[in-house]
Amino acid sequence: MSSSYEHILVETEERFTTITMNRPGRRNALSLEHMNELIAAFEETATTDAAGVILAANGPVFSAGHDFADMAGADLGFMRELLTTCAELMQLIPRVPQVVIAQVHGLATAAGCQLVAAADLAVAAESAGFAAPGGKGGWFCHTPMVTIGRAMGRKQALEMSLTGDTIDPETAVQWGLINRVVPDESLADATRDLLGRATRGSRFSKALGKQTFNTQIELELPQAYRYATEVMASASQTADAKEGMASFMEKRRPNWQNR
Repeated sequence: MSSSYEHILVETEERFTTITMNRPGRRNALSLEHMNELIAAFEETATTDAAGVILAANGPVFSAGHDFADMAGADLGFMRELLTTCAELMQLIPRVPQVVIAQVHGLATAAGCQLVAAADLAVAAESAGFAAPGGKGGWFCHTPMVTIGRAMGRKQALEMSLTGDTIDPETAVQWGLINRVVPDESLADATRDLLGRATRGSRFSKALGKQTFNTQIELELPQAYRYATEVMASASQTADAKEGMASFMEKRRPNWQNR
């Protein structure tokens, strides 16, 4: 798949689709048009056989968040549309069946950091930094913290949002925002390595696993167990679950049907 957009690049190579934010002159700021293109690209990719998605960026930073050039002087109606579109994007990423990994270099601030938190996995370069800077200004990062706050502990999320300080990638790992930090020159290879390992096995089983995890994690413990138990019991009857058990017992490579 190779689609033409104004603000992003989309390319598919072998098993993975790479969606690259391509507004380097605007520090990959998330304008309304940019977010609508990201939504369209993720929706299109969700219908393909791609096993995983890499969310990357061109230019000196990953994303500086919302584009203030769009918002200066905007009325309430536009701001609601902008933030509603952002919420739609952030909720779409966990819903697509593919494993989504953020490949982060440079700064990821506000809604840009929110994108990192929304991804299933994230690998950052040593030069990366993460911030919700609204806490030290006049417009708090309310919506970014919905997603960021679910990716890390409450105390860490509040420190990040209240101070507005930029945290380094080592701290981001400790706080649960990203999976690992690697040298800048190793970023692309490390991202593909983790995605490759995270996409082994049946694509159907992986998609169901991602959906189930994101549902049960928001439930109270007894409800979570009821839901996950029913899904796992039902999934045991699928072709790929049976193939996985049979191939293990027969000591052979599985032949996934992805259903």
